[in-house]
Amino acid sequence: MTNTSLTERMNWRYAVKAMDPASPAPQDKVDAIIEAVRMAPTSSGTQPFELFVVTNPEVRAQIREAAYDQSPIIDGSHLLVFAAWDNYTEERLEEVVQLNKAARGDLPAIDDYYGNLKANYLPRDPEVNYAHAARQAYIAVGFALLAAAELGVDSTPMEGFVPDQVDEILGLREKGLRSVVLMPLGNRNPEADWLLPMPKVRKSLDTLVTTIA
Repeated sequence: MTNTSLTERMNWRYAVKAMDPASPAPQDKVDAIIEAVRMAPTSSGTQPFELFVVTNPEVRAQIREAAYDQSPIIDGSHLLVFAAWDNYTEERLEEVVQLNKAARGDLPAIDDYYGNLKANYLPRDPEVNYAHAARQAYIAVGFALLAAAELGVDSTPMEGFVPDQVDEILGLREKGLRSVVLMPLGNRNPEADWLLPMPKVRKSLDTLVTTIA
């Protein structure tokens, strides 16, 4: 992989439709993908989401039923579930403050910055805050996809599921969380995946990108 460019790895990856249950993703590579999620940037460093790594076959089978029978959920070796905070609260934001102080010292600027953040976030409607938290989770999803491609691990980001059902299966609402994206990890099954031989379809640069100099 070291001699392969990032662009080549991005062309290699696709949303795998059939994974090989006999070929699990190596745990060290999964750990590296998880670390990419942890290191992903988020607004004001809040990291307003949690990541669930599901390997239990029975739990994944339940989630498959809530995800319109998508087979990579059980044929992959690991299922990542990105779950966003359902709201910003005083307690959650104060944990971010203390984490910053532990790393950077008890600087007045930290209290000032997060004091302003609390004044802005806490009065907002919970749905507005959840939507903001979900967008931060999506940044981490992008990092996970790119890390998986770089490591040669197949992945499939999924929004096609019933969030309320996944939330119930994993007990997320009790934790103040709501499921946002599912991402099975594993290795493609070349003989069974109808999408593999098809060319990647993307807009041209001229269509997608406007340069303002």
